[in-house]
Amino acid sequence: MNDKFYALPEEKQERILNAGFRVFSSNSYKKSPMNEIALEAGISKSLLFFYFKNKKDFYLFLMKKAESLTQQYLINSGCYQETDIFEMMYKGLLAKAEMMKKYPDMSNFALRAYYEEDPEVKDELRKIIEPYTELKSNTTIPPLNPDDYKEGLDLQLMYQDMYLASEGYIYRMQHKGEINVEKVVEDYRRIIEFWKGLYLR
Repeated sequence: MNDKFYALPEEKQERILNAGFRVFSSNSYKKSPMNEIALEAGISKSLLFFYFKNKKDFYLFLMKKAESLTQQYLINSGCYQETDIFEMMYKGLLAKAEMMKKYPDMSNFALRAYYEEDPEVKDELRKIIEPYTELKSNTTIPPLNPDDYKEGLDLQLMYQDMYLASEGYIYRMQHKGEINVEKVVEDYRRIIEFWKGLYLR
């Protein structure tokens, strides 16, 4: 599957991926021209179609790639092995920052694709997205002992609050320009300590 693309040097693969993420994140599926993607990637349009049979094939490949890269970065970060929810959140956000440094437009692409309504790709997108939307958030977080937290605290709401704050933070950093991973480490460690003071006994 996509053997011709994967036979390319990694640097060229990344150029093509990032060109696709950028163009498709800036426009709807219909209004994203393949010639602009090829130009951005530094290859000819005919060569792009050599690697991917058509625009739909490339678009769906990008969506699957965005999902697999996200999982790969999160797994490699060790966040799923954490027994401390604060460290799990910390490692997860740092993984996303590293990922966005390498693929700066990927998360914007995935967000736009999530709401894409073009009939040419809509049904196939749903098949890719649905397994993730059906997952419950508490299947990936470590068991939380209520005795460790302030009395009466809704632990599920606490996790949701931290998750949304983390996503908002990384979104803001992304739209400031190039991700500064060192600043993310510094900022997010302060946020983690604030949460600990707020929620722990």
